[in-house]
Amino acid sequence: MLVQLATAAAVVAVCVLVFVLLGVQQLRAEAETSALNIARTIAVDPQVRAAVAEISADPGTPRRADLTGGPLQELATDVTARTGTLFVVITDDHGIRLAHPDPALLGQPVSTDFRDVLAGNEVITWQQGTLGVSARAKVPIWPPGADGARPPGASPVGEVSVGFEPSSVFDDLPALLGGVAAAAGAGVLLAAIAGIVLRRRWERLTLGLQPEELVALVQNQAAVLDGVGDGVVALDHRGVVRLCNDAARRMLQLGDPTGMSLERLGIAPAILAAAREGTASAGVVVGDRVLYADAQPVRHGGRDLGTVLIIRDRTDVAALSERLDTVRAMTGALRVQRHEFANRLHVAVAMLDADRPAEAREFLGEQLHRGPVDYPVESIDRIGDSLLHALIGAHALEAGERGVRISVDPDSLLLAPLIDVEDVAAVLGNLVDNAVQAAVEGHEPRHVQIGCFSDGHDLVLTVADSGAGVRADIDLFVRSGRTAVDIDRVHGLGVGLPLSRELARRGGGDVWLISPGGTSAHTGAVFGARLRGVLGDARVDDSPDPGSAPRGIADRRDPTP
Repeated sequence: MLVQLATAAAVVAVCVLVFVLLGVQQLRAEAETSALNIARTIAVDPQVRAAVAEISADPGTPRRADLTGGPLQELATDVTARTGTLFVVITDDHGIRLAHPDPALLGQPVSTDFRDVLAGNEVITWQQGTLGVSARAKVPIWPPGADGARPPGASPVGEVSVGFEPSSVFDDLPALLGGVAAAAGAGVLLAAIAGIVLRRRWERLTLGLQPEELVALVQNQAAVLDGVGDGVVALDHRGVVRLCNDAARRMLQLGDPTGMSLERLGIAPAILAAAREGTASAGVVVGDRVLYADAQPVRHGGRDLGTVLIIRDRTDVAALSERLDTVRAMTGALRVQRHEFANRLHVAVAMLDADRPAEAREFLGEQLHRGPVDYPVESIDRIGDSLLHALIGAHALEAGERGVRISVDPDSLLLAPLIDVEDVAAVLGNLVDNAVQAAVEGHEPRHVQIGCFSDGHDLVLTVADSGAGVRADIDLFVRSGRTAVDIDRVHGLGVGLPLSRELARRGGGDVWLISPGGTSAHTGAVFGARLRGVLGDARVDDSPDPGSAPRGIADRRDPTP
């Protein structure tokens, strides 16, 4: 406020100075103009011209006694009295005073230069004379001529000099200065009032923070917002975005949201509900990210300042959870496999103890051919990797409890081992779980068919179900901006499929919907997945073994989990 007042006072002072200078200059110009007009009036007077021409024609110097009561002296005295001038002086062509306020100086040369005037020029100046400093105008007196005009080739016969003293020139200056001072005071007063009003408004807007505190606040805010991985969105009390850091823009896929409401930005309804209610939202899929939103109301000094929305990216956590669920299922399947394998060993040992080695040999040979566990999955022998074999078997056991039969596509053939089990388990597990859910909600018979194919080092998967298919207006891989009513809960809650696609795309693959199903033939949906670089080199024994699965598959069935 002090800086503002000082600035206003400085501006007013400059304006006052300029105005005073202009006023003084105008008063000087008015005085000079008045003196010039009076001098011209006297100079063109026919009697003055005739009298001065007559005196100038006399080679001698006029006597003071003759001039004291002469017509020129009386005219000058009368003009001085009527116009308020300091002096009216009339001279001949040699600068001899013919009229002067001081009669004692009549007949003497003037104290100022008169040559320029006698050369035919009008002179306006401020000079020091016998009567002091004055604004004076000097006009030449021409010989008598037609209409008082200058005769051709004639020279001035004298001059008229009219002057005003400074005191009379600046008589109006005090009033001018008073008016300027009053205007300046009013301007400073208005600046002070405006400064007080603005100061109070700024204090209300900045919550009483001073400039130094605001600078520190901005620095701390920038450090916090740029130093955390969470997204931060600050809303005012009307729900308009006032601040959004880069992390929030990236997560919510926003451009420049400042100054816009969340509704206009197309934010997911779950996040909008959290912002309005000041609560936390469940996992929301935006693009290929799984986000959690936590809204906290902000109050200061009893005032509602708005809401701060914290956006956290939980994509990696959700992906890890998917993988852990798959690993848990595999662990259960391997536990069952180990238990079943132990039971078979007990059977073989019992046969040997009963001295029945031939039957024991036949039993072990049959187990070697059948594999470690008899999973209720048709054509599962087409899959040579033990972990994938166990994963499908584990899902088949769980699906069987829900009345869904899982089978492997008879055209499947996978001889190469997996070298990246986690992503394969997460993607396949999610697709199978969604297919089982769709089959449960579908019509009889309830089944899910899995296809496993190798394409070099790429694994290609297909998962088909017997459900009712996918609605044409639903994109299962994008859930941003849709309400809970629009979610196809038959094929999941809208989280697993986007995560599966992201896991596949991270390695250069993809997950897509091959067929939405739901046709007149009552076919369900078919999903496809390509996982790049997850297979090793296939190991196949070319020796034929009629009536049995390829040796490469049998070799992969190591009884040890």
